[in-house]
Amino acid sequence: MYQRKKRRPVAEINVVPYIDVMLVLLIIFMATAPLITHGVKVDLPQMQESDLVKTKDAPPIIASIDSQGRYFVSVGTDPEAPMDAVEVAAVIKLKLQQNPDTPVMIKGSGRVSYQEVLLLMDFLKNAGVPSVGLMTKSFEEG
Repeated sequence: MYQRKKRRPVAEINVVPYIDVMLVLLIIFMATAPLITHGVKVDLPQMQESDLVKTKDAPPIIASIDSQGRYFVSVGTDPEAPMDAVEVAAVIKLKLQQNPDTPVMIKGSGRVSYQEVLLLMDFLKNAGVPSVGLMTKSFEEG
């Protein structure tokens, strides 16, 4: 009689399909990573009185932008003198070196462009300000 040879089962895993899937996922992640946008981290205040101002011992540093796009800072030699954004960032950086717990707030006119506010926020971020608050007027104040 003819006897068949018994085959042994193969104990190897075929990894080629897994490598193909991994390479496809790698390409997808490489293509989508540059599309993720990065923003400026901002701690926005509440519409009522902010807890940020209440808890700090030092009064906040207020950087203001008027409707003509001029910048002002509540600290320094002359708070009423207009400055450019680089000077504002330098003054605030010096003040924060003296007292790093001082909160920084931006008070912008409703007629100023959003780009001006973002420009000031970017200069403050580059100057080393850890967080910036945006001042608002509540509805009760009118």
